[in-house]
Amino acid sequence: MRKSHPVRRAVLAGAATVSGIVLLLSLKPASDPGSAQAAGQAPPAAAGQAPQGGVNGAVTGDAAQTQYGAVQVRLTMSNGKITQAEAVQAPKGGRSDQITASSVPRLNQAAVAAQSADIDAVSGATYTSAGYKKSLQSALDKAKASAGGAQGSGNAQTLTGDVAQTQYGPVQVRITVAGGKITKAEAVQAPKGGRSDQITSASVPRLNQAAVAAGNAQIDAVSGATYTSAGYKKSLQSALDKAPAGGGSSQAAGSGGGSSQAAGSGGGQAQTQTLTGSVAQTQYGPVQVRITVAGGKITKAEAVQAPKGGRSDQITSASVPRLNQAAVAAGNAQIDAVSGATYTSAGYKKSLQSALDQAGG
Repeated sequence: MRKSHPVRRAVLAGAATVSGIVLLLSLKPASDPGSAQAAGQAPPAAAGQAPQGGVNGAVTGDAAQTQYGAVQVRLTMSNGKITQAEAVQAPKGGRSDQITASSVPRLNQAAVAAQSADIDAVSGATYTSAGYKKSLQSALDKAKASAGGAQGSGNAQTLTGDVAQTQYGPVQVRITVAGGKITKAEAVQAPKGGRSDQITSASVPRLNQAAVAAGNAQIDAVSGATYTSAGYKKSLQSALDKAPAGGGSSQAAGSGGGSSQAAGSGGGQAQTQTLTGSVAQTQYGPVQVRITVAGGKITKAEAVQAPKGGRSDQITSASVPRLNQAAVAAGNAQIDAVSGATYTSAGYKKSLQSALDQAGG
């Protein structure tokens, strides 16, 4: 057999090399992040990552039940980024207090740093960490849904209120706000088990309808479901409080056309206002609250009427000063009842809310 000419072998080798390079280039994956960015496309976001797209305000994840108690995470977001993370619920009592105090701040920091739910569990707090991550992920999912809704459905927002604990179980409300109105309301948590199942199924649909119709948290309690109604209204109000100011939702953002927070009243003017709430009747007598608002904040609160006579004198003198302090500190009517003064506290909060409703009116 005659040997090939050296020049011919060189030409064949060069052609083979070129063909190999062309083949490799043709097999380069089209999904390469670098090529996507070069073409002006953003690479796909990782699962669970904080959504980009201008999401602003607070987003609360669903409560995650753990072996040692519930964990619930609230995020504060600015332009689609997590700026603050906090646990509004965490295991407590006994050893749990120490574990929560040690682990939750670290989990909060990790969430802000990672901008996702892909964070490491804290050593020694396995259950708390797992619950935290689950609630954090649900908050991110809601933020993502809110971002998508804002782009495609007239700036619709989904807002989840804080969990309101009642004598028969927790109540938590989620609302959809679009065009400044509540378009949907639902209870994501409600009392259950035994008689509570019947009460919940009968009352919650009516409360949902009332919230949409009223556009605020000033709705009537459903007869026979006093505790569920009170919890519903409290959680509904906290959801409304999360609506960003200036977002076109002047009615839905608070009760009765104005924010329930004094910080949003008076259009930000520095003028001082004295506002007296309506009289709230309680089982032991009327309660009426007067507040002073300056620079959009409650600077003073006082009860101009409160239950009196017999045992009521002692209860009033012990509870009202604490309620006054709580109103100034909170800047709204979302304050805790004073132990041993349930009726007075409820009347105080009702009258305080009606005073706040007058701010800026």
